[in-house]
Amino acid sequence: MTDIQELLLSRIRDVADYPEPGVVFKDITPLLADPAAFTALTDALAQIAADTGATKVVGLEARGFILGSPVAVRAGLGFIPVRKAGKLPGATLRQAYDLEYGSAEIEVHAEDLAAGDRVLIVDDVLATGGTAEAAIQLIQRAGAEVSGLAVLMELGFLNGRTRLEAALDGAPLQALLKV
Repeated sequence: MTDIQELLLSRIRDVADYPEPGVVFKDITPLLADPAAFTALTDALAQIAADTGATKVVGLEARGFILGSPVAVRAGLGFIPVRKAGKLPGATLRQAYDLEYGSAEIEVHAEDLAAGDRVLIVDDVLATGGTAEAAIQLIQRAGAEVSGLAVLMELGFLNGRTRLEAALDGAPLQALLKV
């Protein structure tokens, strides 16, 4: 394990039985409260943005906003929020996706992405991959290219990576931590 991985992991708190019995929630708020850890995380994700040739950063609601915004600033790129449906004013592109129990929709402002944009998607956790897959589809429908997907943590036992391989079409999926 690298020094940055040790630092990040040491600042993530396990919360048993949240949001329901049997689930261990990975709480990143201690990491966000530690300026050294948050800076290290931001720097690592900004390096991924540079390595993938990203021209914009998309953050997935809601923790992807917290992580993606400083990454965009650090990398000198624009930031675009992908929100739950109904939260953005004006013209949007909307994408539906399936959840474990039901379905949901996300959207992005139609004018924020264009042909020629290379987009790094940033989020806190890769679980089943449903939201990330919908974001990839939104970005592609807008005419932009996905340069990669970067997450703080990948919950490997949920197989989200496998689900996303075809959608990413060769673009890298990078997780700083795998649990």
